[in-house]
Parts: sequence; structure tokens; C-alpha cells
Amino acid sequence: MPVRPAETEAELEAHLRGICFKTGPPSRLGVEIEWLVHDARNPRCPVEPDRLHRAATTLRALPLTSLLTFEPGGQLELSSLPARSLTECIDTVSADLALVRPAMLAMGLGLAGHGHNPWHRPQRVLTAPRYDAMETYFDRWGSAGRSMMCATASVQVCVDAGYEEPGPLGHGRRWLLAHLLGAVLAAAFANSPTSEGCPTGYRTTRQVVWSQLDPARTLAPPQGPDPRTAWVDYVMDAPVMCLRAEDGPWHAPEGLTFREWVRTGVPRPPTQEDLDYHVTTLFPPVRPRGHLELRMIDAQSGEAGWVVPLAVTAALFDDQEAAERAYRIVKPLAETAGSRPAPRNPLWRRAARGALTDPELHAAAVACFAAAQEALPRLGASPEVRAAVAEFTERYVARGRCPADDHLDALYAAEGDLTVGKDSQ
Repeated sequence: MPVRPAETEAELEAHLRGICFKTGPPSRLGVEIEWLVHDARNPRCPVEPDRLHRAATTLRALPLTSLLTFEPGGQLELSSLPARSLTECIDTVSADLALVRPAMLAMGLGLAGHGHNPWHRPQRVLTAPRYDAMETYFDRWGSAGRSMMCATASVQVCVDAGYEEPGPLGHGRRWLLAHLLGAVLAAAFANSPTSEGCPTGYRTTRQVVWSQLDPARTLAPPQGPDPRTAWVDYVMDAPVMCLRAEDGPWHAPEGLTFREWVRTGVPRPPTQEDLDYHVTTLFPPVRPRGHLELRMIDAQSGEAGWVVPLAVTAALFDDQEAAERAYRIVKPLAETAGSRPAPRNPLWRRAARGALTDPELHAAAVACFAAAQEALPRLGASPEVRAAVAEFTERYVARGRCPADDHLDALYAAEGDLTVGKDSQ
């Protein structure tokens, strides 16, 4: 059988340009939801790896529509298929969860929606070659890599790239919108203020963890008039994390970028499949995979907590009137963000630390949630979904709060009770 020749640098760049933004009328929506898995009787008790592996075997036998996977620290993830509407997306994932939760409970396990594990130190339970190489790679930047892999969870919303042509639903506008609105979404849904039982000083510790990783693969590409070219350069100039092999470890030479790998052909010539895999090891806050993956939202508490960020994001991207309003609302935030890429710029740092206590982010969130609420009936959202968004808006957004504030209030109240009890002795 003839050996397939390696692609040239120009061919690989052309491949990237062809797949990163697949343009057309926005018509598909998806969501990827992660949960921390915990003991149902005592969430503070770590779940043994053998128990997680048995649970994975049981859950994979369920007749699910969504893809079920586990992350390196044992986090459970459900990834929906592309849906034709918000209602279809919610109904499909809800039906899968109606199978997963009872099966987990029967094994004495529960699912917790936190952006960062509030109880335990990171502990890896998966030993696949990818994760071995990833851990080795991120260890060069300190402990944040292990926290990201093993202690974080999110709600990732996937929207279509949009039209090729300019306009409210054009892909260039949506790309910029995602990076400005992303800070508002991170702030509004911040839900990870603690680590190992202690406040970290941030309302979304998960965002801080991401900002401490390798900047060449976790910061946003430069913003400009041509998102495709920016993304192609970003991918080609990012260091290689994994060199897949039939046997042995997948570790890559330190500092080797994909472009250098193509030009040198060492340790072996890369293929298009290697390039596609390389893209899966890049983690900017918005990742173009034909569609746009919005990766900045913390996992949410409650059985249907994930529905609100999904509905709000879908409304602000896929309803033309709401998309135009959202763009006008968040465009002034570009001045606050400055020239540094997300999530290390001032806008995203303020979102991580203060969330909606920041006046500028609070004002933007109030206006964006109002636009989303007006758009949801036009998207055919059910009364239950509209009510959930309204309740979240009233409880948090209108008051300049986020879910993290509930956790902090409870923590400080518990500490106050302990202090009072000690003083009364």
C-alpha cells in the first residue's frame, strides 16, 4: 500500500482556512456540559478512581443521544448533537440527563455544577497517553494545568459561525461579539469562588486557572479584519503538545511549534490528521471548529442550571435583533479590554475577580439579558425556559450578583456561626 505523502505548509494552512469558519445562515446550536462527580452522601469525600471507572462503564451502556465522556479528573461531560433549535437542544440533553442522574444515584454518585472543584485538590483518574502528555506539558507553567484538567467544569455553548457577508449575523461580527460578550457571560455565570474550601479572591476561579496556562494555546488570537488568517497563524505557531504514537508516550519536543514541525519533518513528517488533532489541544476562550465554541462559562448548579446560559447565548447570537443590540452594548468594552488578548486583558480579569460587582460589566449584563429575554419568544423558547431566564435575571443580574455570591454568602455565614459558637463557650 503506497505511503501517503505529507502535506505541505501551504496545503495545511489551506485546510485550516477551509474548516475554521463554515459560513451560512445560523441554524444549528449545541451545548457541552461538564459536572464534577461526587459521593452522593458526602460531596467532600473524594470518589475513588475504580468507582469512577465502574460508573463510566455503566453510563456508556445507556441509550443516550448526546456523547458521554469523562475528563481527566473524572468530570462527566455530555456533548449534544447539533440541534435545529433551542428547544430541540434542551429537550434532547434533558432526556439524556433523565437517564444519567438516576443511574448515577443508584451507584451512590451525584453531579455537582461548579466551575472549579470547591472541595478537593486536583487528582487525575484517566491515564490515557493524551493526558499524560498534557500533564507533562502544562507542568512547565506550574500547578494550574493540573487544576484545569482535573478540577474545572463548564457549560460550553456552540453556535454557528454565521454568514460570510458582513452584518449582525456575519462571521466577523460574531467572532468579535464572542470575545467581548464572553467577559459578560463569564461574569454573569461566575460560579467558582473557592478551592479546597477556601475563597480564592475570584468569583470565577476557573477563568483565573485558564489565564495562568501556556499563553500560546489558551489566549485568544489577535482580533482583526480577517479572523481566518489570525486563526491559521495561531494554530501553526502554537507549540505541539502531543506527538501521537502507536506505542510509548506521546510527549513532544519542548518548544516545537506545528509550523516548525511541518518545515523540518522531525521527528516525522506531520499529516492533516496530526493538524486536526493539534487543534483539539488548543484552548482559547472562543475556538472556531467550523462553528464557534464559547468556552468561558462556569458549570452551573441545579438540575437545569445549564439551560439559562445556553438560552441567553443562543438568543444573543441567533436572533438578528438581539445580536445587533448585544454588539452595540458590548462594543464599548473593547476600550476596557485594550490590546491584550482574552482572558489576560483588564476586561476579563475584572470579570473573573468582581463579576457583576463591576459597574461596567453589570450595566452590559443588564442590557444583554434584557435583549435575550425579548428574543427568546422569537426563538420559540418554552414558557419554562423563559421563566428560568427571568428568575436568574431577577435573582442575580439585576442585583449585580452571580451564583458565586451565593456560595460566598453561605461560606461566610458558616464561619460566622462557628465564631459565635466559640465565643459563647
